[in-house]
This record gives sequence, structure tokens and C-alpha cells, in this order.
Amino acid sequence: MQREVLQKILKDNKEYSLYHRYITNEHIIPLLNDFRSEYDVKIIGNSVNLEPINSITVGHGPKKILIWSQMHGNESTTTKALFDILNVFKSKNKIVDTIITNCTLKIIPILNPDGARLYTRLNANKIDLNRDAQEISQPETLVLINTFNDFKPDFCYNLHGQRTIFSAGTANKSAAISFSAPAQNYEKEITRNRRQAMEIIIKMNEVLQNLISNQIGIYDDSFNLNCIGDTFQSNNTPTILIEAGHLKNDYSRENVRGLLSFALIHSLIFIANNTVTGNSYLDYLNIPKNKKLFFDVIIRRAKINENSKELDIGIRYNEVLKRGKVQFIPKVERLQDLSSFFGHFEINVEGSLVLGLNNECLVEGYENDFVLINNEIFALKSTKI
Repeated sequence: MQREVLQKILKDNKEYSLYHRYITNEHIIPLLNDFRSEYDVKIIGNSVNLEPINSITVGHGPKKILIWSQMHGNESTTTKALFDILNVFKSKNKIVDTIITNCTLKIIPILNPDGARLYTRLNANKIDLNRDAQEISQPETLVLINTFNDFKPDFCYNLHGQRTIFSAGTANKSAAISFSAPAQNYEKEITRNRRQAMEIIIKMNEVLQNLISNQIGIYDDSFNLNCIGDTFQSNNTPTILIEAGHLKNDYSRENVRGLLSFALIHSLIFIANNTVTGNSYLDYLNIPKNKKLFFDVIIRRAKINENSKELDIGIRYNEVLKRGKVQFIPKVERLQDLSSFFGHFEINVEGSLVLGLNNECLVEGYENDFVLINNEIFALKSTKI
């Protein structure tokens, strides 16, 4: 189907009730209730704090695909994209018919509802579920493992979000979306199921390059059997890691959300219409690997006191939940030459004095929305954020 047609379908079916970065069970349960007439919606377990963990099953085809999001509670962009896609499945068109006829999708939109509510990576027991695949010490991990064993998927999609620090390779290009076909052993052998995952990633990369050229990266594939994706890959199930990244001025991740929906639908069409052999995997190896080369703000050629040499001030935003909304708090991370790094926003102050808002010298760890540049107040974040 033509790109423009699919983009219009996604735009027409965007779930506008889900917005910005804070997405919890409270936001999605009304939507799940509405879906019950269309899909098989079930509570498949509970979190540490006894919040329900839901699944939605769509389609009746022989190719089984397991998708989960918000294993880390503060990584919500992919959850928004999934609900956009679920809305698309409610519409009647050839794309939907092809996918639901050939595939059965089981979607877990929020695996870690306690972490989502607290806006934290960890669950209520302060455990990273993505390091619990072998111990299976947490109820949320057990839910996912049991679902995997019962459903016996042919493909898995492990959906995450990554910080604004990542570049796509070494160029001044932020990683808007990153992929990985996780390793299944320490040697990182390119096994058959890894090749199958790579082939699916290639299809997503191809359609995205037309929209965000050179802003696709490959996430680290160091092997760790404690990670869910590595465990499922080691069970010979092709597993795809997707990281929702950052586009310029897209701190709400609404633009990346649309790109993710677009790429995911394309990958499902590919699986529905083809036998994924893994034979066409080599282009995966040419996608640049993620590097940590970005700051949110870089103030270049600054002096931090009257006698200091010129240096760069690297500022990154801390994400903090306040009054039910994620706020971005600027924090000075580096005071040094940052010529090998990039900023999502940069300003060259050409040797001007840069101080804290109360005329104090800047130090690493300083947090404030403002600094003084030559005694003039300067905002460290845009009003759009």
C-alpha cells in the first residue's frame, strides 16, 4: 500500500486521549473496555501492587506475534503507538484484513503498571524487569514468561524508549528510533532466528529512511541472559527490540509515536504476506550503531567565572513526575570541551560569563530552568517542552 495512504489511515485513527509521556492503567483501561466488543481483552495477571496487567488478542491467523510495552514504566511512547494501531485494526481496510487473516497478535500494552504510575524504570519492588528473565522473581516477569510459554509466538516485539542522549552513529543525527536483534549467546552468533529478526528490522528501516533519513540506529546487542529479549532469542524465537528515541523538539514523543506506528504496521504487513526466511539480513549490519553523543543543551565557549578558560556547558534534562505530568529539569552534566558532542539545542556565547540564577558559579549537578548569561536571564528549555 502506498505510504501516503497508510499515513492517512494512522492519522485518522490516532488515539488522542493518550498524549505526552505519562501513560498509566488509568489512561488505558477505558480504551480496553471499549475494545472488548472488538478484541479478546483479558487480565492476565497483576503487578506487585495488584494493578491488572492486560492483554489484547487480535486476529486469527497462523503466524503468532507477541508484543509488549512499558516493561519499563517510564517508556510510554510505544504504548501510545500500539493504541493507534489497535484503532487501525478496528477500521475496515485491506491492510487490516491481510494482517488479521494471516496473523494472531497478543499485545500487552503495559507490563509494569506500578512503574508506569510512579514514572520509573523499575517495578514497585525496585527491580528492573528486563534483568529478571532468569530469576523470574517478580509477578510481572512471571506474567510475561507464562504468556510466552502459553502463546508460543513465532515472533516477539520488545518495545522500549531511549533517552535523548543517543545518536545514530557518530554523525550529528539523533536516534529517532533504534532497533536490535538481540544476541542469544556470548559469541553473538548470527543464528537463523536472529537473521529473521534482522530481516524484519530491515523492512522497517527501509520505510523509515524515507521519512527520517539517517536517524535510525542499532541498539547495543551485548548478550545478557537476564534480559527478556536475549532469553526469548535463546529459545529460538525471533525477537525484535525497538527503542523509541528523540526527534528535535519532540520531547512529548508525539512525532516519534507516529513513526513507530508506521514502521510497526509495515513490519506486520511484511510478516503477514511473506515467509520470513532470514536470508536477506545483511543490510542490517550497515545500520549505524547507537552512540551517546547528545546533550539536550550545549552552551559553547562559556566562562564559568571571571578567570576561567572558555569551556562548554553540557546540560541534560531529568524527567520528573509532578502533579501527574512529566516535567523536564535541566541539569549541568559536564563542564569541559564538548567539541565531539552535539546538542539538541546549542548556543555559542563567545566567551561570555555564564552563572547560576543567583550569580553562583556553575558546577556539575546544578539544576535550574535558567542561567544568567552576561547578567541576562536565559531559559534552558523551550516553552514547547
